[in-house]
Amino acid sequence: MSELKDRLKSDLTTAIKARDKVRTGTLRMVLAAISTEEAAGSTQRVLGDDEVVTLLTREAKKRREAAEAFEKGGRPEQAQAERAESAVISDYLPAQLTDEELATMISDAIRETGAEGPRGMGQVMKVVNPKIAGRAEGSRVAAEVKRQLAG
Repeated sequence: MSELKDRLKSDLTTAIKARDKVRTGTLRMVLAAISTEEAAGSTQRVLGDDEVVTLLTREAKKRREAAEAFEKGGRPEQAQAERAESAVISDYLPAQLTDEELATMISDAIRETGAEGPRGMGQVMKVVNPKIAGRAEGSRVAAEVKRQLAG
């Protein structure tokens, strides 16, 4: 079993004992999503830490998008609840790259691949995505690659 999944389970126990409703609910939801992912497909499998990080990133993104939708819909209480869940999930994600770190990694990848113009985006993304893995949102990475290839 992955270390991250073990940490999530032990933190759930701690949250239950502390009667922390937000953390308890969020961790239960995340562990349920992990179990669902492990059971999906034709055979049962165990997720590794990198797969759990990918799942956590996806869940955090869902919460951010839901918070924005609730905010636009005039439901600030639900938006705040979604942000609170997102904050709990973020505790388990690797530290996000700063804009400068991201720009440096992408410019290195562009030099490495020799890519030029918009057609080289796929080459650069193939090289840079494994290095970034969970430390920056895909849309942010793609926007920076486009910016650097255009300039």
